[in-house]
Amino acid sequence: MSAMAETTGIPYSGDRRSGRTDARQDALKFAEAALVDSKREGLLLAVRARWAALAVTAVTLPIINPNWDVIYYILMLGFFALIGWAQLKVGKVGRSPLEVFLIICDLALMTFLAVVPNPWSDVNWPIGMQFRFDSFIYFFIFLATATLAYSWRTVLAMGGWTAVLWAAAIGWAWLQPASHAALSARLKEAVGADMRLFAIIDPSSIGFGARFQQITVFIIVAAILALAVRRSNALLISHAGIERERANLARYFSPNVVEQLSVNDEPLTRVHTQDVAVLFADIVGFTTYADGRDPAEVIGTLRQFHERMEREVFRHGGTLDKYLGDGLMATFGTPFTGDSDALNALRCARGMIASIDELNRERRCRNEPPIQASVGLHYGEVVLGDIGLNRLEFAVIGTTVNAASRLEALTRELGCAIIVSDALVQRARTEAGYSDEDFAALVERPAQSVRGLEQPVGIWTCAAVAS
Repeated sequence: MSAMAETTGIPYSGDRRSGRTDARQDALKFAEAALVDSKREGLLLAVRARWAALAVTAVTLPIINPNWDVIYYILMLGFFALIGWAQLKVGKVGRSPLEVFLIICDLALMTFLAVVPNPWSDVNWPIGMQFRFDSFIYFFIFLATATLAYSWRTVLAMGGWTAVLWAAAIGWAWLQPASHAALSARLKEAVGADMRLFAIIDPSSIGFGARFQQITVFIIVAAILALAVRRSNALLISHAGIERERANLARYFSPNVVEQLSVNDEPLTRVHTQDVAVLFADIVGFTTYADGRDPAEVIGTLRQFHERMEREVFRHGGTLDKYLGDGLMATFGTPFTGDSDALNALRCARGMIASIDELNRERRCRNEPPIQASVGLHYGEVVLGDIGLNRLEFAVIGTTVNAASRLEALTRELGCAIIVSDALVQRARTEAGYSDEDFAALVERPAQSVRGLEQPVGIWTCAAVAS
């Protein structure tokens, strides 16, 4: 058992710089995990939305264009569905060249279908007529679904890529040989000097002004959506941080206490005193056990011990204050006092010994040596509050902590598994829900002098707990 923990109840916090680095790494891990989950869910949602949009488009196209050649565009919708499926398979957080390639394939195919005439159609219209069908609006579907799965940079890039592809398509159409000159001439003669009207109805006109307006509006919408996605990601990271804090709390506090902390507005940093039950548990003779053994076996035994001890602490509504090598310290009544703190601590101690008995039966089946645990409990006033500057730790300190630690060490001298202070026993007898069975295994012993306390401490011992 750590001498510092015995004398002060304050753990060694280690290097503060290392602590800050560990905290940042933990935060990055939680944020990365949150982004991975969000990306996977977003991609799945985006692909489903794409398929739904494609299905609606496939139904509406024949209504808009009730001609047999519309089958060409309906078949092309299958390629969009296939690209979406491929994006779902290769999608990941971070840079993915293949994923970017598939996004560009989406936009390029859409541009091709919007500008290049339908090869299955027998209609011979000027190339400028391709821009009269307002096919550009379908680009907004891809942009909208992208906001469900991609980063704000990708959404903004889609605006730029679309602008470049659409501008290239306009340039390609402008370079095509002129056709239907006679039709244009007759229309120009019909409208006379109104050149604006002629530019609108001329079937050969590409309409550069309208095309420029399409590109400008699309980039503006892409920028706004990118800003919304960035804000959404920031909220996601913030939520991941809250979940990380809850996970950190769950390492120390029982689930019911975590729920209380999550809705409590009073900060833990406020230093105050209150009466709590303090429990110390330790492996007896662990130094001798570890001497000469394989390090992996030693660590494995410690994990078995701590896993069972932690489970009992949380099962009885306690707070895991700290690990102390081959031991641990737990408190009952922190950060908030309860109606049965002393009773819960006593039941936890009995549960710990019973759990070690169960563990030893498993170890014997594996031809492993048994381990022996000892527990000390005390009830009294402690000081609670955060300590540290950059790396804070919620600390429980005071003579009650020291007394509980020394009562645990006293189990060696008295040859028992549990030592409980009379203060805790008397407190437990006043709490709701107690029964005679809770005290049946306890034997009252003469008061013991405890270093650091002026008066001897009345104690009760328990040699074993029936499992």
